[in-house]
Amino acid sequence: MTTIIVWQEAGEMERRRLLARGGSAAPDAELVQSVADLVQRVRRRGDEALVEALHRFHCVRADLRIGPGELEAAGDGLDVGLKEAIRVSIAQTRAFNEVALARSAWRAEIDGVGLGELTRPIESAGLYVPCGKGSFPSLLIMVATPAVVAGVGRIALVVPPGVDGTVDAAVLFAAHELGLTEIYRSNGPAGIAALACGTATIPAVRKLVGPGSPAVTLAMAEAQRLGCLVEVGFGPADSLIVCDGAADPRLLAADLLNEAERGLDSAAVLVGTDLQVLKRAAAEVSAQIADLPGPRRDYAETAVRANGGIVLARSREEAMAFANAYAPEHLQLAVEDPEAWLPLVRHAGTVLLGQWTTPAASNFAIGTPATLPTSGFAKVTSGVSVHTFLTRIPVAQLDKDAFWRLAPTITALAEHEGFPAHAATVTVRQN
Repeated sequence: MTTIIVWQEAGEMERRRLLARGGSAAPDAELVQSVADLVQRVRRRGDEALVEALHRFHCVRADLRIGPGELEAAGDGLDVGLKEAIRVSIAQTRAFNEVALARSAWRAEIDGVGLGELTRPIESAGLYVPCGKGSFPSLLIMVATPAVVAGVGRIALVVPPGVDGTVDAAVLFAAHELGLTEIYRSNGPAGIAALACGTATIPAVRKLVGPGSPAVTLAMAEAQRLGCLVEVGFGPADSLIVCDGAADPRLLAADLLNEAERGLDSAAVLVGTDLQVLKRAAAEVSAQIADLPGPRRDYAETAVRANGGIVLARSREEAMAFANAYAPEHLQLAVEDPEAWLPLVRHAGTVLLGQWTTPAASNFAIGTPATLPTSGFAKVTSGVSVHTFLTRIPVAQLDKDAFWRLAPTITALAEHEGFPAHAATVTVRQN
C-alpha cells in the first residue's frame, strides 16, 4: 500500500522529490546533439531530409502531405460512437473558446483617458500531435479548435505516421471536422524543424504549439533558437487532487490514476486533511492499480509511488500551500465546498471543482483547455486556448484636457531620460 506522507514531518529530500515529480534528469547529451543535427539537416536540405527521417525513424516512404482523398476517407472505418464523441468534444471546445474570444477585447474610459485592447489572430501556426505510438484525437481537438476559433490565417498540422505509413484516422477525422487541410506526415522532430525553417513542401510558420516526446521538446527548443515562437511548458503529465473528509475514497483513487496511467514519467499526488479518508484512498489506489492492464499498471504505480504520493496536511491552508508550490497541470478540488477553496488557488493549469468534474472529463469533453502546462510551468504560463493564437493590441485616446493633465508626467520623464524630442511633443502644443 502507498505510504501516507505527513507534510509537516516530511524531510527536505522527500519534499523535493514530491515537488520535482520524482526528480528532474537533464536531457541526454547524445539526444540533444542528435536532435540539433536533425534540425540543421532539415534547415539545409529541406524535403530531402524530411523524407530521410521518415524512412529512418518510421520505416516509411510516402508523400509528406496528406491528400484530400485520404483526409475525406478518414472517418469511413471509425466507430460511429467515436465520431460522435469527436464532434461533441469539438463543439464543447469551440463553445469555451468562442466565449473567451468574445471577451478578449475591451474598451473603457478611466480618469478621462480612453483605453482598451484589440485582439487579432496570428498569421500562421504549426500544430504538432503525437500519433506514432497511439491515437490521440483529443490532443488535436485541444490545440486546433482554439486556433480555428481565433481565425488563424494558416494552420499547418504535423503528425507522425504509423508503421504502415498511414496517419491515425481518428486524428484525420477530427482535423476534417475542423476544416483543416494542410496536414503533413513526418517524423516529429523533423516536422518541427520544417515548420520552423520552411521547406519546398512545408512553408514556415510563425508559432509552434503542441506536446510531444523529449526529442520533440528538444526540437521545439531548436526552433525557438531559429526565431520561431514556441508555446512552452508541455511535458510529462501531472495532477494533484486536494480532498477533505467529505471525499469518496474510491473516486479519489480513480481520478488519481487518470493522469498516472499516461507514462512512466507521469506524476500523481493526493493531498488531504482527513487521515482516514487518505488511508481508505491508499487502499483503493493499490486495488485499482492492480486492475489496470500492462503497461498502464506499471505507469500508474510509478506515477503514484515513485513520482508522486499521498500527503496529509494539517489544514486547508497547508494543503493549498502545497498545491500552489506544486503548480499541477490538473488540480481537482475534491472537497465538500470547492467554491470556498477556490480563492486559495494560486497556480494550476486547470481547476476542477468537485468529484463530478473529473480529469477525464477535462481531457476529453468539457471544452476547457486540456493541453496544459506541466512540471510547475503553471506558475508562469497557461494552457492552450484561443488566447494562444491571438495578439493583443493596446488602444488609447486622449482628448485635449486629458493630454494636458498628463503633460507634466511626459515632460518630467522625457527630460530625466534625456529625450528632448519626447519633451518637444508637449511644448509644440503650447503654442
